[in-house]
Amino acid sequence: MKVFFALDRDRQRNLLLLFGSGLLFWLSITSLLPVLPAYVQYVSPGDMVLQGWGWNLFLSVESQVGLVMGCFALGLLVFRSPLGQLADRRGRKWAITIGAVVVGAAPLGYIYTESIPLLMALRAFHGISIAAFTTGYSALVVDLSPVQYRGQLLGYMSLVTPIGMSIGPAVGGYMSESGGYRLLFFVAAIAGFLALFLASWVQEDFQAPVGDRAFQSAPKGRFWQILKSRSLGIPAVVMLLVGLLFGTLTTFLPLYFRASGVDLNIGLFYTGAAIASFLVRLLTGTASDRYGRGVFISLSLACYGVSMILLAIAQTGVTFLGAAILEGCGGGILIPMAIALMSDRSYSHERGLVYAICIGGFDLGIALAGPGLGFLANSIGYRGLYGLASSFAWLALLVFMTQGGKNLLHSWRFATGRAKDCFAVK
Repeated sequence: MKVFFALDRDRQRNLLLLFGSGLLFWLSITSLLPVLPAYVQYVSPGDMVLQGWGWNLFLSVESQVGLVMGCFALGLLVFRSPLGQLADRRGRKWAITIGAVVVGAAPLGYIYTESIPLLMALRAFHGISIAAFTTGYSALVVDLSPVQYRGQLLGYMSLVTPIGMSIGPAVGGYMSESGGYRLLFFVAAIAGFLALFLASWVQEDFQAPVGDRAFQSAPKGRFWQILKSRSLGIPAVVMLLVGLLFGTLTTFLPLYFRASGVDLNIGLFYTGAAIASFLVRLLTGTASDRYGRGVFISLSLACYGVSMILLAIAQTGVTFLGAAILEGCGGGILIPMAIALMSDRSYSHERGLVYAICIGGFDLGIALAGPGLGFLANSIGYRGLYGLASSFAWLALLVFMTQGGKNLLHSWRFATGRAKDCFAVK
């Protein structure tokens, strides 16, 4: 924490306000994680058959849960890029404010929504919150961080996610059991609007790009240039595969717990993952400034892969907790390292768009995992789903270790911490 106290007072104040806002934001989001799949089951009329012109589509309850939960990422996908461009053109606080407003308003909508189609629409609207807030939050943290301490400060400021993850599910489970769904939704809304209040006090020294930089910030072809580039396109592919894994995990974990009959509170899974994520972020941010981002990204993908294998074979509470710890390590390392890597490889006037595209791969994976794999739940079971999720992690590791650098040899050396990032902006 020495680097934080070495900053001037204005930066310290802004980072503290931003941290508090981020913590309340993630508290609102994560308090709904262990409850919403059960709420979808609660409002579901049971198995449904949708009929069209000459076709019938059978939707089991599990498929409906997958569709509703997957729609969250649909809002992320559609709005991530425009909101990233907004953060580049108008300032990071605009994106943060939009995200905080949506995260406060969406839970109020759940109180009055008891149909699957309306829940799908509301979940898509709710997804805009992460698309806006996380893009603006990450970009503003980087703007406030000295380059030589970027990884360290990103690691500290990203702690809002595991802390929120450790508190939120426990609060959500307690609120829903003691006061019902409505009380939980009210608490989530209050946390969201408090995040908005704190964010409003953050002072941003933002200058809109002018001249050539204004054009470069979001030309029509820039989206595809970034996506096709080896420097940023490969991280986007890695994030897509991890998104498929994470979407599978979050969508079906509550139902898997219920079906497994394991004597373990599901809140302990989230808490274990959050604690592990918290601890690794304290260590890896500083280390990545010294040893590079590549080796830590590789380590995170391996943690994800082993975690999903443990989930696929889990039959005891201890195994579930082991999977949670490794999953927390994977996420705690990957997300800040991916953001730091994208920051290293981009200019400040285009970071909003770069984050939107690369993290958009993660969003797309989540969007596809819920509805896409929901149809497989009946045929291969939950254990089969998590076995499939493990393959996504190993494939992501293979892609990163062979394509993450300028050629095969450099990719391997960068991914194992033995070469510098050749794509880093000087």
